[in-house]
Amino acid sequence: MKDTPKPARAATAIDTASKGFTAEERAAMRERARELKAEARRGPRAKKDGADGEREVLAKIAEMAEPDRSMAQRLHAIIKAAAPALSPRLWYGMPAYARDGNVVCFFQDAAKFKARYATLGFSDKANLDDGAMWPSSYALTKLTAADEARIAVLVKKAAS
Repeated sequence: MKDTPKPARAATAIDTASKGFTAEERAAMRERARELKAEARRGPRAKKDGADGEREVLAKIAEMAEPDRSMAQRLHAIIKAAAPALSPRLWYGMPAYARDGNVVCFFQDAAKFKARYATLGFSDKANLDDGAMWPSSYALTKLTAADEARIAVLVKKAAS
């Protein structure tokens, strides 16, 4: 009786697959869970007035390191001026701006996921469709007057 030869161990998707979420991603998911619990405790009235969301966004921006803090403060002012109908809120621990409860745009500081630049992102709820392909996020290393004007136009269009 012969022993059946065992195949050599082949590299599988399991061997090369990611070990799961990074520590930063897990932290963002925990932050989102806390945000949802806080929203549920505050109830529907708080969602409409947006005062809690504004305080939370400003507190989150204050925690950021420079130069992202300055960019986030400036973006907050630009977004509030360009699209006053958007409500500030936290989204996965990031400052975000929502219409009817749906996030339209958000700011992600570079430290959030250990990236080399901060990001201004737009969700699929943003009205930025332009043909079959368009950008949905922008890398930010600094803000110039021209960048600020372009962002104001994008946010206004996204919120329309």
